[in-house]
Amino acid sequence: MELGEVVVAATDIEKYFGTNHVLRGVTLEVRQHETVMLIGRSGSGKTTFLRCLNFLEEPTIGTVRIGDITVTADPLNRRGRRHREHIRQLRIRAGMVFQDFNLFPHMTALENCIEAPVRVKGLPRDLAIATAERLLDKVHLLHKRDEYPSRLSGGEKQRVAIARALTMEPRVLLFDEPTSALDPELVGEVLAVMRDLAHEGSTMIVVSHEMGFAREAADRVVFLDAGRVLEEGPPERILDDPQHEAVRRFLRRLHTT
Repeated sequence: MELGEVVVAATDIEKYFGTNHVLRGVTLEVRQHETVMLIGRSGSGKTTFLRCLNFLEEPTIGTVRIGDITVTADPLNRRGRRHREHIRQLRIRAGMVFQDFNLFPHMTALENCIEAPVRVKGLPRDLAIATAERLLDKVHLLHKRDEYPSRLSGGEKQRVAIARALTMEPRVLLFDEPTSALDPELVGEVLAVMRDLAHEGSTMIVVSHEMGFAREAADRVVFLDAGRVLEEGPPERILDDPQHEAVRRFLRRLHTT
């Protein structure tokens, strides 16, 4: 599918946790319909960068644009009303799927999916229900609409979480290691949904070690090392012919585990 306009533009993102310099000037653009996969060693800054994109972590320095909303890091003014509103609008445009699902345990699958559209976007409840049912069907879980998370498998929980993110009609989907908390036999059902979304043209940024998914569904792979982008390019080049020794070492370790 032909890529469209730039949907996500992160510019010179720096992040400190105290004296720990986690992100060191990361810049990344993602176009409409593009699936970008972030890879790298544990501690390289992948998840922190993903969380900076929707300001779940406030960058120390830098600017993020998603769609028509731009937010510049302003840690000293993070409580300012205008700054908070811009962050709220940014998050509406970025659907987040967490590794540990983050479903509300006291709500059914359907209720989890309609909560944000009704409360945040003001969608009429009957329209929100119709949208949620369509998306639960898309992830093959409409028959579980009235089940609580405690009665769902890990793979089912993650597919509900994907449906929930889609109900907000985000400009980009952010996946933070969406299969890392799953038993191996459940990983495939989540990756299948993600592959479908990629092939249908969803814009996605995925933190994962699933190299098979990268080959099948990603348009670009970005390797982070010590808080910097060390290498990026098409999956076949990064995975089969990496230019940097750090990337080669990382891939060798993956193949031997």
